[in-house]
Amino acid sequence: MANGQWYPQEWPDRIRALTDGTLTPVTPKRAATVMLLKDTDGGPAVHMLRRRASMAFAGGAYAYPGGGVDPRDDDHHVRWAGPARAWWADRLGVDETAAQAIVCAAVRETYEEAGVLLAGPTAESVVGDTTGEDWEADRAALVARDLSFAEFLDRRGLVLRSDLLGAWTRWITPEFEARRYDTWFFVAALPEGQRTRNASTEADRTVWIRPQDAAAGYDKGELLMLPPTIATLRRLLPYATAAEALAAAPERDLTPVLARARLEDGEIVLSWPGHDEFTKHIPTGGAPA
Repeated sequence: MANGQWYPQEWPDRIRALTDGTLTPVTPKRAATVMLLKDTDGGPAVHMLRRRASMAFAGGAYAYPGGGVDPRDDDHHVRWAGPARAWWADRLGVDETAAQAIVCAAVRETYEEAGVLLAGPTAESVVGDTTGEDWEADRAALVARDLSFAEFLDRRGLVLRSDLLGAWTRWITPEFEARRYDTWFFVAALPEGQRTRNASTEADRTVWIRPQDAAAGYDKGELLMLPPTIATLRRLLPYATAAEALAAAPERDLTPVLARARLEDGEIVLSWPGHDEFTKHIPTGGAPA
């Protein structure tokens, strides 16, 4: 392949079914993912995980910690630091209860999959090492959904640090996919005193890698990624530090990116608005080019 763009074999058939009206799109579920950054001598590095090859969706692809919203976090009161829920609602383009749940999902998934927790005993502090047995028991309960994130924060007496997150971009899974997500991407800096680990059952490898190195690996076909992943990596390239990226986040456009499929000159053209590099031309009876 020319690059590392993940492209499943079933997409052409599903795209054809969508264009001829025999496929009804499913409603996307809300989700959040976090580009966790830390500064190095060569500029900021981002924490990425490689999905196990056995995964039904995007097996072998590199991604960030993330996952679906837990509806239990919509209404439960959460101890909150940083911009108010109303500010986040306006920023994310949703109501206040949904905004709380999306931000909670971003913080929870980072803890579940990377062992990093953006919360602290006060609005000005962040917890330190979270690798003890008692922390691991709570993390496992969160993964199993035996414990909601709001309940976890209450139990620990912790305040969610929404000010440590920056909303970066928003992508919606294409309409022809069987599993669809409306995903908000965030940036955050690794808190002092914490360290990442591969805590995800869905990943077989984790790395800290500079965005330019990850992008180069993708361009050579060495690192497999979905369009949103490589697109966000490329948008990180101008920033010399994690703090610079976080400072730039409030000005980022959160207009959702949704792939489009259309018939043109006897072939299906698959495109992502604003991201021409991902365009695919699919002959009506063949493989994509």
